[in-house]
Amino acid sequence: MAVYVDNMHQTEMGRFGPYLMCHMLADTTEELLAMADRIGMDHKWIQKAGTPHEHFDVPSHRRRMAVLYGAIEISMIEAGRIVSARRKVMERVQGQGRGRTA
Repeated sequence: MAVYVDNMHQTEMGRFGPYLMCHMLADTTEELLAMADRIGMDHKWIQKAGTPHEHFDVPSHRRRMAVLYGAIEISMIEAGRIVSARRKVMERVQGQGRGRTA
């Protein structure tokens, strides 16, 4: 299990006023919230909670802190792959709940 930070801060998309931002995501919500606590992010700032797109928008100084605490640096493309894989798992799990009854 892991926490990840992407490299959006290196792109124009990562510019938010004076800040350089990235996405922080994790294999589980618990890991994501634990890292948020460690780097001083309020849980109310979570984006798209409970969905495959669940993440925090993180300024670059907190990104550095997350990396020091063990977050894995990934590209935006890799972040997209993680979200896509999560979506497939979630769809499969939800599909199992809709099974036919005899």
